[in-house]
Amino acid sequence: MAEFLQFTFSGLTVGAIYALVALGFTLIYNASDVINFAQGEFVMLGGMVTVFAAAAGIPLPLAALLAIAVAVTVGMLLHRLAIEPARGATAVTLIIITIGASILLRGLAATFFDKNFHSLPPLIRSEPWMVGGAALLPQSVVVLIGTAVIVAALWSFLTRTMTGKAMLATASNRLAARLVGINTSAIVGLSFMVSAAIGAIGGILAAPITLTNYDVGTLLALKAFAAAMLGGMGNPLGAVAGGLLLGLLEAFGAGYLSSQYKDAIAFIVILFVLFVRPQGLFGKIGVERV
Repeated sequence: MAEFLQFTFSGLTVGAIYALVALGFTLIYNASDVINFAQGEFVMLGGMVTVFAAAAGIPLPLAALLAIAVAVTVGMLLHRLAIEPARGATAVTLIIITIGASILLRGLAATFFDKNFHSLPPLIRSEPWMVGGAALLPQSVVVLIGTAVIVAALWSFLTRTMTGKAMLATASNRLAARLVGINTSAIVGLSFMVSAAIGAIGGILAAPITLTNYDVGTLLALKAFAAAMLGGMGNPLGAVAGGLLLGLLEAFGAGYLSSQYKDAIAFIVILFVLFVRPQGLFGKIGVERV
């Protein structure tokens, strides 16, 4: 029982990070039909900028805010300089653009920072809590609570503000949203900025547990993409559920089978979704009339 609980705690902690990155995928995909494979680099920026800003003497809360601001700025520039000029291009072209942006951001991070692994001090400094014989890190609880707060805040923003409703309208039908006066280009740009902020917060929350370096976003983006597909691409709650489920699958797979298969599970999930349920667990089957 203790072993099962330990794997559960580990899986939920990592899965919460996947959920945040998958949520970023979903926001941008809904608003612009773009699958942003640079989403993982926002997580990297959140962790690395916070680490180096704190090392420079900036108080940790201000360093975290600076990291979020940097990620939001990068997200805005990605939209303005790369995605918006290519408006009307094919989906494959847009995906290649985001992959190129990911490579560029990794190269810049390796140049301005370094290639070493770094960590942040935990937000709650205390001994692990023992639950049923399993050790639960206080920082894991911080990650789970932080994820829940972000999801709740995003849900409130989308359903209770005019800007959020404009984002939902743009996601539902961009042409109809434009016809009723919504600036869809600005809404798409806002989705990039919000997704960047969510990714940066995920990087800050994860750094005390999983460490961070210039290359951490690559594999994270692929796993979060698998989580988004598992939950149903375009479904925010499905992205969260898919992230948590993928984290649990990885933890149990590594614990009961072999840790060598841990990183392969995400790709197995992608294949499973493509072959068995392309719309994901919580997605709806789309019907397109031609």
